[in-house]
Amino acid sequence: MTEKAKATIEAGKAVLGIEFGSTRIKAVLIDEANRSIAQGSHEWENQLVNGLWTYSLEAIWFGLQDCYRDLRANVQSQYGCDITSLAAIGISAMMHGYMPFDAKGEMLAPFRTWRNTNTGEAAATLSKLFNYNIPLRWSISHLYQCILDGEPHVKDVAFLTTLAGYIHWQLTGEKVIGIGDGSGMIPVDPVTKNYCADMVEKFDKLIADKNYDWKLGDILPKVLVAGENAGVLSEEGAKKLDISGSLKPGIPLCPPEGDAGTGMVATNAVKQRTGNVSAGTSSFSMIVIEKELSKPYEMIDMVTTPDGSLVAMVHCNNCTSDLNAWVGLFREYTELMGVPVDMGRIFSVLYNNALTGDADCGGLMAYNYFSGEPITGLQEGRPLFVRNIGDRFNLANFMRANISAAVAVLKIGNDILFNDEKIKVDRITGHGGLFKTPGVGQRILAAALNSPISVMETAGEGGAWGMALLAGYLVNNKNERNLADYLEVDVFDGNTGTSIAPTKEDVEGFNAYIENYKACLPIEKAAVLYKK
Repeated sequence: MTEKAKATIEAGKAVLGIEFGSTRIKAVLIDEANRSIAQGSHEWENQLVNGLWTYSLEAIWFGLQDCYRDLRANVQSQYGCDITSLAAIGISAMMHGYMPFDAKGEMLAPFRTWRNTNTGEAAATLSKLFNYNIPLRWSISHLYQCILDGEPHVKDVAFLTTLAGYIHWQLTGEKVIGIGDGSGMIPVDPVTKNYCADMVEKFDKLIADKNYDWKLGDILPKVLVAGENAGVLSEEGAKKLDISGSLKPGIPLCPPEGDAGTGMVATNAVKQRTGNVSAGTSSFSMIVIEKELSKPYEMIDMVTTPDGSLVAMVHCNNCTSDLNAWVGLFREYTELMGVPVDMGRIFSVLYNNALTGDADCGGLMAYNYFSGEPITGLQEGRPLFVRNIGDRFNLANFMRANISAAVAVLKIGNDILFNDEKIKVDRITGHGGLFKTPGVGQRILAAALNSPISVMETAGEGGAWGMALLAGYLVNNKNERNLADYLEVDVFDGNTGTSIAPTKEDVEGFNAYIENYKACLPIEKAAVLYKK
């Protein structure tokens, strides 16, 4: 395996996927059999600047370059060679947000990430105008909110894109975007595989009195679907990615995609009636549906797969951050006791102990809101743990309550799909940090959604691997299959992972927990009103 991987790298046949996550930038190098053969990463954090969550351009480029440097070091350590060429590259990142540029390519305002919830007025107006749910974090919401707020830079916007679209543009010179990522800027039409023309026209009419020099269609990136060529790595782009100068230009790039799309690919969930749940810093479920929903729902976003199929997305701003903070507290305790500590061991012990707790968490209640949570009507968040004197307060119930909190909002949104819209799904696959301890997050999510949940061994590879698969699809799809068939046959070879079905006791317990969760939301809302 080592010699074969080395030969693949030296021949320039390896494929690279890079994904900008909320807390980590990750690079995955795959071989011609779609196996991960090298990895690199860079840890980073967003910053709250002037009330808005952002990452600086300096942090973005240093992070990308350090991640790629780490990948090269991993290749050199494992195989004793360097990366000089690649078969293909794919760039992915957190979806949505706001990155505006002027005609000279200069950034007009700091990058506003998906995490910002200051766009309420804009999102509400556009949702009504389009008769379509437009979430707070979508690029069009950020743009219109800037217009409503009278921000002077808007008149100079010549190009608006996402983080993935920006990196791709800088590496290739091409102002394009994958359809999945584009569908998180403004709705796309699954028939035309382009932005919804009527919505673009309505937006232009809405802002006509501003007399800007631009029209919406002029400033958005061109939409591409999976498998389309999205340009090649330029000389300047090669230098930006690999500051050592070893990487040669001319490498083809696939359309840049959002983290939702790469999650679907990494879990083989791009076919209709399949779905996946990504559970990390934030969480979201993606169910590939067979037809439009009967009406718009504020809790459900309509996006697409990387090849343009319609997807019902339930996005939650908060997932494992508060859970990780509690586990960190237990780590501090063990260190104070002078006990040798391994973080993986602490997670394993605490998570597995949670399964011994009561199915309804003993009445204990947790809110994991580091930031606002639109689905439950909160523009800000306060992490909160609540219990009554009669509740069964023990460690197992405490941990189960916090793990359940990580998927509680996800359940609230998906209940609409399964109970009200009667959406059918054949397979839901989970991936992300919540599932690293085998069987625990999987079982609790199965109870929450009342559906079997599969987890694959490859799920730990995450979105960067999914992005590498999309880049591989561009150059290795010799049989010219559609994306769903390519993944099913050429990548996963029929593997659907290990499945856990919900038990009646767990489902009833989670239903009781979620009713308490809803009933106690006024406590969380009151906590948000408190200012230090």
